[in-house]
Amino acid sequence: MERHDLSRFREQPSLVRASAVARHGKLWLVPTILCALVAVCLTLLYMGGILDPNGNLRQLPIALVNTDQGPTQPGQHQTVGTQVSRAVVAKTPADTVRWRHLSRAQMQDQMASGKIYGALVIPPDFTTSVTALTTPRATARPALTVLTNPGLGSLGSALATRIAQNAAHQASLEIGRQLTAQAPAQSTDTTTRALLGDPITVTTQVGHPIGKHSGLGLTAFYYTLLLVLIAFVGGNIINSGVDAGLGYTDNEIGPWHTRHPTVPISRTQTLLLKMVMTVGITVLTTSLLMIAAIAILGMDATHLPLLWIFSFCASLAVGLGVQAINAAFGGIGQVVSMFVFIALALPSSGATIPLQAVPDFYRFLALFEPMRQLSDGVRAILYFDARADAGLMRGWGMIAIGVALALVFGFAMTLYYDRKGLHRLGPLRAETSRQAP
Repeated sequence: MERHDLSRFREQPSLVRASAVARHGKLWLVPTILCALVAVCLTLLYMGGILDPNGNLRQLPIALVNTDQGPTQPGQHQTVGTQVSRAVVAKTPADTVRWRHLSRAQMQDQMASGKIYGALVIPPDFTTSVTALTTPRATARPALTVLTNPGLGSLGSALATRIAQNAAHQASLEIGRQLTAQAPAQSTDTTTRALLGDPITVTTQVGHPIGKHSGLGLTAFYYTLLLVLIAFVGGNIINSGVDAGLGYTDNEIGPWHTRHPTVPISRTQTLLLKMVMTVGITVLTTSLLMIAAIAILGMDATHLPLLWIFSFCASLAVGLGVQAINAAFGGIGQVVSMFVFIALALPSSGATIPLQAVPDFYRFLALFEPMRQLSDGVRAILYFDARADAGLMRGWGMIAIGVALALVFGFAMTLYYDRKGLHRLGPLRAETSRQAP
């Protein structure tokens, strides 16, 4: 009876051919299942969050600023600006937008702290300019202004701009119907009636400017992504390097193979060593990241000391988390940490697509996934003058929680393994060996 494992090949006196080993199903089982799960999960996670931003839109915050000073029209108790404000809210699809009725000063403050994606502004002379259209005193068309906030990302700003422009256009058509009804038919020609039918012009301006080298508001996202990727990859490099140096794994570079004698060290002490190395190496990688992005490539950035400190702490939190997960899960720790820090974090970051435009599942992930909190902190430093209420305070809070969780979870698991006697390997008798083809 044929044996279905690989043990018989271990006793072969000569080299085994790949074709002989490949026929054994057990060799394929675990890699096939894991690769299939990764492919399906990554596809669902990444594609599921971007397919329908308009259909998933919920409560996008946009300011509605009515500075119209009147006067009120005869027979009415409100200005045309107030009518437009009410019409804008009434005609916007339910739950898609959260219109915030703000003063101009409040709007500017929330724009500068990243709390609103845009604004629709009604000017002080709006009623006067509208009523003048049906009289010889008309000198210009009434105008509404749409303000953008590019610091919140190009897609979020574009969504807010489109919504505000559509709302202004609908308000223009509503006012046009009223003006057309008021204007005497015998005194208006075709051109005038066409003007009265859609009387309002809409201008778009940048409400909160950012630097020209800010990637249209995307440098905060990509900078944060680099912080996470460098910490993730670096953490796994440190993990593999320490294990190879201590003799718990083989070290292969091209055709060269090295195996060191095993150092008798506990899991807890190994994790401590890896975390200490993570702290030291993160100082270097954070500095190099800033030098490459800002000094070499010219990325717009202010508050450089604060940016470095925040970047170091953010990357360190991820790196310590990677070490804790690897210590707890062993060989599959890289896959687990990849899902925790990258696969689940990227689509729920809200940095490219606003959280108000993704399905509810991603909004739930955004409550605790680190990428959202870290990108908000970086964005606050880069675009919003390092204001605490622009996301910087939340970013610091998540960093503190992340570091605490990494330390508690990692050392709790290694102490448990050590006390249970679940040692990694016994000491190797062989000395360091090198083999080359």
